[in-house]
Amino acid sequence: MEQQNEHLENEIDDLKKELEHFQQEKERVRAIIGQIGGVPKFRTKLVNAIFILIIIASVVISVISGEKLRLLMVELATVTLSLKIIYLIHCQMRINHFKFWILSSIEWRLTEMRKEIKQLKT
Repeated sequence: MEQQNEHLENEIDDLKKELEHFQQEKERVRAIIGQIGGVPKFRTKLVNAIFILIIIASVVISVISGEKLRLLMVELATVTLSLKIIYLIHCQMRINHFKFWILSSIEWRLTEMRKEIKQLKT
């Protein structure tokens, strides 16, 4: 009876350790996701506002001004939009890299668990 209680206490301790490890891992993943762009930061909002202002100003100036500035403002708006698209592609590449990292980590952990299960069977 005493041996069974000791065994149960050991299992409970192991489960508590696993739960603590899970909580730590969850917080670490949450922090990484936040760094990648889970919530827009002030810098991102500022860059977006600058892009919008440049495009709106370019369009307004091209409509108001004569033929001299029209072509220049249309080109400025085109370049600004191109830069924004390049920036979005860069952000998407970071997200894809993170997804790949997560999948690789899961695969590594599954492989480790498979090895442990094989060891337990033998």
